[in-house]
Amino acid sequence: MIRARALLLFAATIFAIAPARADDPRLVPDVSSRAIDIQYSFTGEELLLFGAILYPDQRLPDDRADIVVVLKGPVRPIILREKKRVAGIWVNANSIRLRTSPGFYAIGSSRPIDKLVDERTAAIFELGLTNLSMSPTGFSESRKLERFENGLIDLYRRLGLFYENPAAVEISEGVLYRARIPVPARVPVGTYRAETFLISKGRVLAVASRNVEIRKAGFERFVALAAQRHGFLYGLAAVALSLLLGYAASAAFKRR
Repeated sequence: MIRARALLLFAATIFAIAPARADDPRLVPDVSSRAIDIQYSFTGEELLLFGAILYPDQRLPDDRADIVVVLKGPVRPIILREKKRVAGIWVNANSIRLRTSPGFYAIGSSRPIDKLVDERTAAIFELGLTNLSMSPTGFSESRKLERFENGLIDLYRRLGLFYENPAAVEISEGVLYRARIPVPARVPVGTYRAETFLISKGRVLAVASRNVEIRKAGFERFVALAAQRHGFLYGLAAVALSLLLGYAASAAFKRR
């Protein structure tokens, strides 16, 4: 859906530079693992986001505060194409390019997002799948953009790459919180940001974050680095290996 990108950036800047009040609480977040290694046997993992809320003078407020956690990354451009059947053949029809599409996005909260903040605040902080700002290039019709974004969200949800749980966060004694975020096996490698938002009365009181690295390990890491650093040689090796395997398979069938 089309959003006023400049207006949101301006509003977000105001939120970011507004000085914190002395009586505002602070967040002390952490994650169960700062790095996740992906090997051939990797079938997914569960990342624990936890921490504490530090209130001034250690006095709990009368109003209940809520927690929202977000695990997001890596952000990269992506081209979406729409298939259309022409004369019995499926061909590419419309397409759109998104500049800031996350490869993975998971959000958990102590209550549903629409019960915590209004639409404007949710859009500024990108709280929820429908509030992701993916920055399309060029001008696109609102219906076309919405169709492509909904298709991407639906696909990534089915792949486990987009996740939303309005009851994932548990808050104990009003100061300790924890949330478990599932990380699927096909998660892309890169740097992720685990963000925690403290919300009360529709206002974001505090934001804190930690980085999480998801990387390949073992032989998978060796192959990935070889492809990245020595692309030409990697391509030659891949072609040579394909020819060798093809010749070996052909020889084996001839013997039979």
